[in-house]
Amino acid sequence: MRNVQPTNGQNFQETHTLRDYINLVKLNFVPIFLISITGLLVAIIYAVNAPNIYKSTTVLKLSKPQGSVLQGSLLPEFQDFGSDRFIANEIEVLKSYKLRSKVAKSLVDSFSVSTSKDKFSLIFEDPNLLKEGRFKLKSIDDLVRTLALKVSIDQKRGLDIVEVSVESQSPLEAMMIANCYADAYKNINLSYNREQLTRVKDFLAKQRDEKLSQLSSVEETLKNYQEQRGIVELPEQAKALIAQSSEIQAKMNATKIDLTISEKTLNQYKDELRKRNPELNNYIENMASEPYIKKLQEELADNKAQRDRALRDAGPSSPLVKRVDQKIDELTQRLNNQLSVFKGGILAATPDEIKKLTSQVLEEETKYQALSASYRKLNDINSDYDKKMSALPTSTTDLARLQREKDAYEKLYLIVEERYQESIISEQSVPGNCLIIDEGLLPARPAKPNRVLIVIIGLVLGVGMGVGFAFIRNYLDNTVKTPEDIQNKNINILAWVPQIEGLETGNKDFEFIVAKKPDASASEAYRALRTRIKFSKLDKEQMKVILVTSPTASEGKTTTALNLAGSFAQANFKTLLIDCDLRKPRIHNAFNQKRFPGFTDYFFGQASYEEIVRPTEVNKLNFITAGTIPPNPSEILGSTQMEAFFEKLKGEYDYILVDSPPIIAVTDSEILSSVVDASLLVVSANNTEMELMQKAVELLNHDKSNFIGVILNNFTYRSGYGSYYKYYYYYSRPSTGSSKSKIKI
Repeated sequence: MRNVQPTNGQNFQETHTLRDYINLVKLNFVPIFLISITGLLVAIIYAVNAPNIYKSTTVLKLSKPQGSVLQGSLLPEFQDFGSDRFIANEIEVLKSYKLRSKVAKSLVDSFSVSTSKDKFSLIFEDPNLLKEGRFKLKSIDDLVRTLALKVSIDQKRGLDIVEVSVESQSPLEAMMIANCYADAYKNINLSYNREQLTRVKDFLAKQRDEKLSQLSSVEETLKNYQEQRGIVELPEQAKALIAQSSEIQAKMNATKIDLTISEKTLNQYKDELRKRNPELNNYIENMASEPYIKKLQEELADNKAQRDRALRDAGPSSPLVKRVDQKIDELTQRLNNQLSVFKGGILAATPDEIKKLTSQVLEEETKYQALSASYRKLNDINSDYDKKMSALPTSTTDLARLQREKDAYEKLYLIVEERYQESIISEQSVPGNCLIIDEGLLPARPAKPNRVLIVIIGLVLGVGMGVGFAFIRNYLDNTVKTPEDIQNKNINILAWVPQIEGLETGNKDFEFIVAKKPDASASEAYRALRTRIKFSKLDKEQMKVILVTSPTASEGKTTTALNLAGSFAQANFKTLLIDCDLRKPRIHNAFNQKRFPGFTDYFFGQASYEEIVRPTEVNKLNFITAGTIPPNPSEILGSTQMEAFFEKLKGEYDYILVDSPPIIAVTDSEILSSVVDASLLVVSANNTEMELMQKAVELLNHDKSNFIGVILNNFTYRSGYGSYYKYYYYYSRPSTGSSKSKIKI
């Protein structure tokens, strides 16, 4: 086997294959199994004890408001603008505190009238108390917070469909809350859409009552005046003048009401637009007061007044009425064209979120200016009629004025009543933009928990955590674990020796395993090591003196030296084991002998050579103990006496195994490595740190390098780790048949 050594300063990139990961899992099978079982048991316990959760869903279709059925779209080209934003806004309304509080109150009311108190769950602070006949309801605020957690509101992708899903331990409660959500939102949505129309209706209702009261007062005044003066009839001239004047006055008052409604609506829109974009609001005001538009509006008001006179004087079929109508259409078209130009310019540069509001302000501002012009024109006409009324005879003037006022209030009341009824129809005709497609149904089976899925997830998470533990443990563990760890560092490995059973517990009976139990897997490993050492260096005639050391203490160097020496002796080689660990010698304990006399005593002339060489139970195996511990071990081991002593031993033995101290701790082993024929480094699996092993190899690789490789001690075999490791367990069983199979080296 060729000795491959790492080159100083050269870094080797460590790579991992699938087999390495599989081996890692197998080496950590027990913790992975335990963690996986724990995860599975936790999942099973949770799945068994988890309460049933029922789910009810109501489906809503939301669309942008289109106004009442009596109105058309102000800007048809913008009808589909901002649908996604609109849906997002409505979802926030569904999630609002106001709506949840309405649902919470409805739920409490339903509970109050219900005869089945056990059909509820979320409403209780502790549902378990209900089994004992006691319960305590949550406050409205607590219930509102609970609804925020138990209700999910989601939009179906790409659609105007919103699903409101409710989860509860009670199926009836889940259905009830889902339907309460839909109803509460529908009512709020309807009130939002009808808000402006409702405001107009309420205003017209007040005006109707006010005009009716004024009409009654005028009628009573007229009646009293006629009775006091004895005047019953008016002249025909006065009657005609009163009819014309009362009609104009009624129209003027009706226009004033429309003007008031428009002003309130416009102020509302302006306040909202001013909050968002003050500059745009000022621009629209200046645009609506633009001279050309004001001129068109004044001309329209004047022509409408002319049409009213023509209708009164000549009838609807007269040529004058037709000419005036044609003029009105022409002026209206010109005004609309001019407004369209302004709309296009404004809306093109307006942010998307306020386009609709801008359009509303623009429309209402134009309407308000037109009504103002009409009111001024009607007021001028009414002033003319006042002058004509003043020209009547004195006896009929007061009566004519009262009659005109009565007729005007009658017509005005009829107009207001008609407008009021229209506003009611308009308000009720607004359908809202929420359509309940599917109401929440009573769930027949629980939606949660999916117990099978929970168990599967628990098992998967358990396995994942177990494997993760193995990888983290491997990442943090910087010890040598497998032969591949040594090979990946480009260090020659001679053999891997399995644990000797019982040795880790302190039982020394089988430490000399090759003598006590020759058929054990460890004994077979030492014999394989012996063979590899014999053929590890072909450039020397024979390696007689072999040093055995380790990076640190308790890694098995003494056990390795002992069994390797026994293996050479069993191969009919005359072998000597010498204990050169002058710090903590232990060879004498392995043979149950005393430490004195040893080779240091021989050096100091306190014992003869024959006294220090002791036989063992294994034929052709002798050993020499350390003897007296000197104060200067390094100087003795590096002395010429030591070299002469080794030369003397070479003449008598085929192999001399030298047990030495750990090479990282002291320099004794480094000194000995320069005078021996070969050096072995013993590392312990799952104990020796990788950095210490590499440092020990560097110390042994000096100028007079005789380092031939590493022995991995205490290597624990795992089934399937590698087919070439299985011989350990093959030879660990006693042979019951004919002959043993021979190990392949």
